[in-house]
Amino acid sequence: MILIVDDNQENIFSLRSLLHLHHFEVDAAFSGEEALRKILQNSYSLIILDVQMPDMDGFEVAEALSGYSKSKDIPIIFLSAVNTHKKFVTKGYTSGGVDYVTKPFDPDILLLKVKMFYRLSEQTAQLQALEKNLREEIELRKRAEVLLEKKVEERTRELKKSNQRLEESNKELQQFAFIASHDLQEPLRKIQTFSNFALEKHIDEKPKLAFYLDKIYFSAKRLRELITDLLNYSKINTAQLFVKTNLNTIITDTLSDLEFSMKAADPHLEIDCIPEIEVIPSQMRQVFQNLLSNSLKFCRADMQCKITIKAERVQEKLIESRPSAEGDYCRITFSDNGIGFGQEYNDRIFEIFQRLNTRELYEGTGIGLAIVKKVVERHDGIVAARGIENEGATFIIVLPLRHQQIEIL
Repeated sequence: MILIVDDNQENIFSLRSLLHLHHFEVDAAFSGEEALRKILQNSYSLIILDVQMPDMDGFEVAEALSGYSKSKDIPIIFLSAVNTHKKFVTKGYTSGGVDYVTKPFDPDILLLKVKMFYRLSEQTAQLQALEKNLREEIELRKRAEVLLEKKVEERTRELKKSNQRLEESNKELQQFAFIASHDLQEPLRKIQTFSNFALEKHIDEKPKLAFYLDKIYFSAKRLRELITDLLNYSKINTAQLFVKTNLNTIITDTLSDLEFSMKAADPHLEIDCIPEIEVIPSQMRQVFQNLLSNSLKFCRADMQCKITIKAERVQEKLIESRPSAEGDYCRITFSDNGIGFGQEYNDRIFEIFQRLNTRELYEGTGIGLAIVKKVVERHDGIVAARGIENEGATFIIVLPLRHQQIEIL
């Protein structure tokens, strides 16, 4: 659409008639102020602007239009019957005009100029629209690439975790195959051997029979404990819900379950109040039971057993993280004054079937601390061990206070 700006109605009528004959859509304004209002409200491809107008002349209108982002690229053809001097023509171009036509003008020449600048304006608008679309498409593709990169990174992390779990499972299966071929078979061999001794060779010797029956009983008991611990270990990664839990209550219940060991060791207990944490209660019960039973089992004969459980909120998931009342993690520290272990075992102690003491001196399956580590990792936490031989052991656990409910594959 073409906008004609002139304070003379006859001039507007003649120009409008000429342009209508050549199928141009035309709008008109009778002053500079009206022209500015219309340009803000409508879209024009060309402006034919009279120079000599009251209040606001054509040069002032052109300069005002150059300051609007919407109108600064619209071509302007100045028309003037009075200001025909060279200085006015120059001012027209410096004000933003693309041509300066003096009256009386040749209608055919004016029409050629109108067609040319109108076509250029339309082409410019199409190019600008195309450029805008290209910019939007480029931006859209950039966002898509960023999103794709994030998804690839997330998927890569998931695959790495899955591979890590698979490697750990393979390692555990290898260890299980070894234990199945040795430790699981050993109690069975003893049960068979001593059963045969009792039945075939000492059926009439009651003292000997009682000795062999004791051997059979304790071998069967150890086999049962080993199978129970293996089953508990295998079920840790099954999907279960995290629940906001009072861990002090779980500790109290666990100590009650360990009643006989508690009476035998008669420990001195110091237990902090632990913040409520979102956990899988049954699995955290396994953690406390294994750590407490270890402290009771490995106490020293020359002094009273002492067990300390401390808890504090911390800032980060780090063993040495700074305490913070507003932290998102909880650090729980189990300490005892038992037989301890050498520092070279700080990491190895969590390996499945890892035993630091002979079975003859201390009972156990070698799976308890592996269960502790696996449960803590299932809770997206970390665990570390610190030991000093003949002075005691310390186990440090850092757990997040809250969890997203995500199933483990």
